[in-house]
Amino acid sequence: MGKIHQVQTAVAASFGSFLTGLLYVWPSYTTSIYTHPNTTVLSAPMTHVEISLIGSLPSLGAMLGTAVTGMIMNAFGRHKGGLILLLPFLLSWIMVELTNSSIVILMARFIAGIPCGGFLVYGPIFISEVAEESIRGTLATGPVVLYCLGVLLSYVIGWFLTYRYILWTNLACSCIGLGLAMMVTESPVWLIRQKRDEDARLAIAHYRGVSPGSKIVLGEISRLKLQINPAVELISVNDGNTKAEEAEKEKLNVDENVIETPEKMSSIKLLFVSPSCRRAFVVTGLALTLQVMMGMIVVQVYAADIFSQAAPTLSSDFCSVMFAFVLLFGSVMSAVFSDRFGRRFLIILSSVGVALCLFGMGLLLQTNILPPWVTAIIILVYCFAFMFGAGSVPYVLLAEVFVPEVQGLAAMLLMEWVWLLNFILLGIFPFMLKFFGIHGAFYCFTIFGILNALVGIFLLPETKGLTNEQIQESFLGRRKT
Repeated sequence: MGKIHQVQTAVAASFGSFLTGLLYVWPSYTTSIYTHPNTTVLSAPMTHVEISLIGSLPSLGAMLGTAVTGMIMNAFGRHKGGLILLLPFLLSWIMVELTNSSIVILMARFIAGIPCGGFLVYGPIFISEVAEESIRGTLATGPVVLYCLGVLLSYVIGWFLTYRYILWTNLACSCIGLGLAMMVTESPVWLIRQKRDEDARLAIAHYRGVSPGSKIVLGEISRLKLQINPAVELISVNDGNTKAEEAEKEKLNVDENVIETPEKMSSIKLLFVSPSCRRAFVVTGLALTLQVMMGMIVVQVYAADIFSQAAPTLSSDFCSVMFAFVLLFGSVMSAVFSDRFGRRFLIILSSVGVALCLFGMGLLLQTNILPPWVTAIIILVYCFAFMFGAGSVPYVLLAEVFVPEVQGLAAMLLMEWVWLLNFILLGIFPFMLKFFGIHGAFYCFTIFGILNALVGIFLLPETKGLTNEQIQESFLGRRKT
């Protein structure tokens, strides 16, 4: 039952990513309704500027959401914090349903973007705090898998349903998310920080499927307290294994409900003072940066034109669904194999595959030596290869490589950087097309795929099946025995 509870919580913590997928795809089949001269859902057709804002405002809201999520989680916990983050989704769809004003719809899009950024921080943190090492990698891919599932569902309902039924479907999904969030058990990490040791013991027993008085629960309580204490973490990282073992023995000799710790170090100071935290931050930041620079966003933008040339007899709706299905399939395969083959293997293999596909797309678009449908197939292979590792593994790392004391801060800083980098890449892409051509842009993206493979080979330690303490040691080039 313990693993079932972990899966349930992982789904609930990742459901915001599913709602994000629904939200981001929605304009692709709605803007034609809003811009139609005889539109019946608005008091007046939207302008070009308003249509542009429909697509961009969620990203602006996401930057705000990313910044405030850590404070919400620390103040209200993971259970109540998840409910708070889900409410803007519900509010935004209610606003869209009840209005015929373009301004109100734009406000709703900004509001809905807030939890989009928040759940990219919330999901990995909550999952890492409840998942066992044996299934942590699989569960940590949950936000990516559910995002792709949301994208797929959004394309499907956009294909088959009318405007009102689409809004009601999104409202229903938001309500389902709230229902799932109400059923989760609070994170034991947060409970220990609140000095609620008895509640933390019950939470650990719930997630491990054992009795509250078992040795597993007592050992987990001791391990979590050791991790949450920044001073003890620094001793473990800087002074080697011996002092860590002595600290642990001393820890186990005192009353389990009374913990005497040195003065707490701030999260920001710990992040940059602790060598393991600092190196984990750099490596994870590199993986996320190179992931963005492999060009998935702009390839998605350009894919519609390529598909229309490669398969003019197929509907754009069918091509969009096929595109989303490949993304989903790749993310599911990543979840299946993450805990079997490890993080390094997936990110190296995926990055090499992405680089080959991008180089092939650039070459075919430059030379036209093969029929256009070959390029369309390569795009689908590229999407699968990307989601198989390079697009999903960095979020697994985000969930497992940081000690609890700095994880919220590190996730917030890295996700803010990702949102900013996406904005910059979309802004400079037209200039890349002007100076290098589309084939030249793909060649540039190829370089980042190669660099990501090198990061996996030389910088990224394998984290599969390791405890948090062992992961900290691996970032220093040593393993605990």
